[in-house]
Amino acid sequence: MLTAATGATGLLLIPLMIQFGIDPRVAIATNMAIMVPMNIGSSAGFHGEDAGGTRRLLWLTGLTLAGSAAGALLMLRVPAAALSLVVPVAMFGVLIVLLLVPARAMDAMAPSQRRLLVGYGFVLTLGVYGGFFSGGYVTMMVAAFTFFFAYSFLEAIALSRLMNVVSSVVAAGLFAWFGTVNWTLSLSLGLVAFAGAYVGARLARKLPLVWLRRVFIAAVAVMALKTLADVWK
Repeated sequence: MLTAATGATGLLLIPLMIQFGIDPRVAIATNMAIMVPMNIGSSAGFHGEDAGGTRRLLWLTGLTLAGSAAGALLMLRVPAAALSLVVPVAMFGVLIVLLLVPARAMDAMAPSQRRLLVGYGFVLTLGVYGGFFSGGYVTMMVAAFTFFFAYSFLEAIALSRLMNVVSSVVAAGLFAWFGTVNWTLSLSLGLVAFAGAYVGARLARKLPLVWLRRVFIAAVAVMALKTLADVWK
């Protein structure tokens, strides 16, 4: 419920599963399966806010789909520990963008063609990361949509959740195909995640944008510090 707008559920759930003795690769795959109903619930709660032309939406969906498939296949071959430093570094990068670029300036800037192209490349790269690990994926995607595509903060959150539906479905499908998902855990937690995400999204829509942005920045800061602290243990 709390991460319906802020994202980064995986940064909390994956370490928790590992602490209970679940293999790291299975924990990542199971988290991805849980993300499917959660993302659907959150996306449904934000329905109507995800503005954008059909052509751009097709490009974003296609790049996310391709990147997520590549990331999921990569996760099955590369140790997850390889991303231990990437996550906190990327999230601190998001913080810098959010803190240095005022919300009004972001919304007011009409994206140039070059900025849009860089944004599409960033979406593809994030798709690979989202399929590989997913922790902090929505958080970074929100920052990308606001900065590169000049979406409003609420539009960016809604659109990032829609892209996360695509990403999690593709990745979870591949993980299921290779037998790395704990279905008992993913089905039981998935139902709860769907309800919590839907309610959280509806509540987030009622917050003033300035407070939504502040909550988002505070959540990113806490999760980035937590992830960095886990790396240094």
